[in-house]
Amino acid sequence: MFAVIKTGGKQYKVAKGDVLIVEKLDVMDGDTVVFDEVLMMGEGDKITVGTPLIEGAQVRAELLETRKGAKIIIFKMKRRKDYRRTKGHRQFETVVRVSEILAKGAKPAAAKKPAAAKAAPAEKAATKSAPKPAAKPAAAKKAPAKAAAKPAAAKKPAAAKKAPAKAAAKPAAAKKPAAAKKAPAKKAAAAKKD
Repeated sequence: MFAVIKTGGKQYKVAKGDVLIVEKLDVMDGDTVVFDEVLMMGEGDKITVGTPLIEGAQVRAELLETRKGAKIIIFKMKRRKDYRRTKGHRQFETVVRVSEILAKGAKPAAAKKPAAAKAAPAEKAATKSAPKPAAKPAAAKKAPAKAAAKPAAAKKPAAAKKAPAKAAAKPAAAKKPAAAKKAPAKKAAAAKKD
């Protein structure tokens, strides 16, 4: 079965399992996207064409990722006028995989993944609750060590002592004699000829 859908101002011919690159959609990764604008559907010799859309038909897809597309270079130039401008652009795009095509009045297949996903967090919560009490005494042991480290870090008057040393270094640099200026190369060459 195939369908022709419209999204992002473009039309795409899709079938179940196809991976499409479409204009950016505001959906999170892994979520299900529903395309309601189905222009045409077909299965074998049976083809249904909408006027302009097929009422009640849907295409469901899973969003794989949202990314930037290939870079496009815009180069403007006007000859003999010393005018050149280069600019790059990368358009955002969304990658989706078609999961099912639903004809008018058809109901989507039951999603098995969400049920398994709900069971997994419950198992994680049960396993996480046991290690937490053991982790708290370890954190309590670290706290006195941190408290002992803080008084050592509080002693920092050494920075004030370094400032006068820098001030003393500046006058020494100022006392350097100025380098003798060299004559320009042309004058030196003229002096040799004479």
